[in-house]
Parts: sequence; C-alpha cells; structure tokens
Amino acid sequence: MKKKKTAIVKVEPEAQAVARRLDFAAIIDPFLAAQDIRPISKEVYRKGLERLLAWLAANGITQPDRQAILNFKVYLQESGLAANTINSYLIGVRRFFAYLESSGIGRDVAKTIKGMTPPKGRREAPTVPQVQELLNRIPLDSISGKRDFAMVNLMLRTGLRTCELTRANIEDIRQQAGEALLFVQGKGQDSKDEFVLLTEKALRPILGYLEVRGKTSPEAPLFVSHSDRNPSERLTTRTIRGVSKLYLRGIGLNKKQISAHSFRHFAITTAIRKGAPIEQTQAMARHANVQTTMGYYHNLDRIERAAERYVDF
Repeated sequence: MKKKKTAIVKVEPEAQAVARRLDFAAIIDPFLAAQDIRPISKEVYRKGLERLLAWLAANGITQPDRQAILNFKVYLQESGLAANTINSYLIGVRRFFAYLESSGIGRDVAKTIKGMTPPKGRREAPTVPQVQELLNRIPLDSISGKRDFAMVNLMLRTGLRTCELTRANIEDIRQQAGEALLFVQGKGQDSKDEFVLLTEKALRPILGYLEVRGKTSPEAPLFVSHSDRNPSERLTTRTIRGVSKLYLRGIGLNKKQISAHSFRHFAITTAIRKGAPIEQTQAMARHANVQTTMGYYHNLDRIERAAERYVDF
C-alpha cells in the first residue's frame, strides 16, 4: 500500500505578505541578533523561518502547534530539498521557538522535532580517466579558462570545499619548509589556521593564472570573476558549482550525484587508494572527527574486499 503524500503547498507572494503580519514574524530579527553564530548561519535560519511563515500563512495557521511543525517538515521533504538543507532549516525553527518560550512570548512547540537522516551513500567520485578527460576539456586560451583549470585542478588534488575555495586570497599561498601551502578557512571555522599542500601540479596552473591576471593586491581573492558584469569580484560557491557542473556535463557526467563536491571525494579516495595513512588523510580533508575519515576507508574496503566476489559464478 502506497504511503499517501502530503500535498505540497505552493506559496504565492500574497501568502508571504500575510505571513509577515503574523504576531511572531517581527521577532525574527531580535531572535537572530541574540544568536552567537556566524552571519551565514543567521541567513540560513532566516530563510528557513521565512519559509515556515509563508507555509503557515498559505495553510491558514496562525497559532502553530507541534503537528503544524511536523507537517512543515514533511512539506520541506516533499519540496525536494536535500536532507542537510532541511536540517539547517529545522535547527533554526527549533531555536526560534525555544527563544519564544525563554522570552515569555510563546510555547516551544518544536523542541521534540527531529531532523532528517541524511542518506548513507556518499556522492559519487569521478574515475581517474574521467578526471583526465575533464581537465583536458577545459580550454586554456582565455583567462577564464586558465582560472577554471587552476580551480578545478586544485579541488581535485587537495579536496578543497567550494566554501574554502571562495574564501581563499592570494596571500594565503605561503612557503614553509621549502613547500608551497595554501592556508584555508575550513567549514565552520573563523580563521585560516589549516592548510593543504600544493604540489607542483597543483601550484603551477595557479601561478600561470595569476600571471595572466597581472599586478594584483595580495589581499585580493585567489579566484575572481572575469565577466563584464562583475569583473574582479570574488567567485561565489554557486558560481564554482556551476562552472564545475558545466565541465562535468561536457564529459557526459550529468547527474545529481556528481558535482563540485565530488572532486573532494576524488582527492580523498585517491589518497587512500595510493596508501595515505589515516592521520594524513584526515589532515588533508580537514575532518574534525577521525570517524568521518574512517568512513572513506570502510567504504573502499567494503567495495574492494566485497564478499560478493566469492559468490561470482
């Protein structure tokens, strides 16, 4: 018997306007101001709360209870959002209602609402031949092409996240112990106190790109836009993902499981396959918990030593 889906409510602009007139809508700004979190996290909370208010208004709910929040969670799930995005929204919603109760404004109706369980399967990583074809397809006859090659090549060789890439400045490339390092501001970090090693094959395309850019301040972003619309502006994570998808589609890898984040998985799994110890792999990946790194080892070991091979006939 098929499980009946909860209808996805289409939120019209008029409904959003009604949502803003709800009693607790005006509390969003004070709530966010009271949170000791990064600005980008505040924006995620705001986005989730505004989506909640619009959904409540579209469904005629002025006094939400626990069931309303549960239904909102189902709505988010059926909207096709990723589990991590839904969880980020729900964290903001839970903290918002906790703030309402602690401030004496209303009841905390969301404290027992659980987040989504992310799928166990990791994003797919391209193979070595696919990576070689990908890099060969990036044109080097323009400054944008040189930038794209240096950027994609860097992610593939160091496992940088897109957020780390967009935060990088030219001055973050430093020499230590005779080696080139790129200091990065990791996920959830406030400072650039971690680094990745730049091998010659990772560094050379970056230097070639910077040479074409000409004289630039050390404080300038490492990778910038070269379009007429926003020249020299720091690339956003959205642009980096879009550029990556463009080249991935160019070699026939046009599916949801393959993205710019797959370059990170390629770097980590390739390091493991070539014998990198777990401590070194954790340092390169900048995993806060070694168990996250262990997951890669276990996944590869499960595939390479699969018992199913003994059943083959």
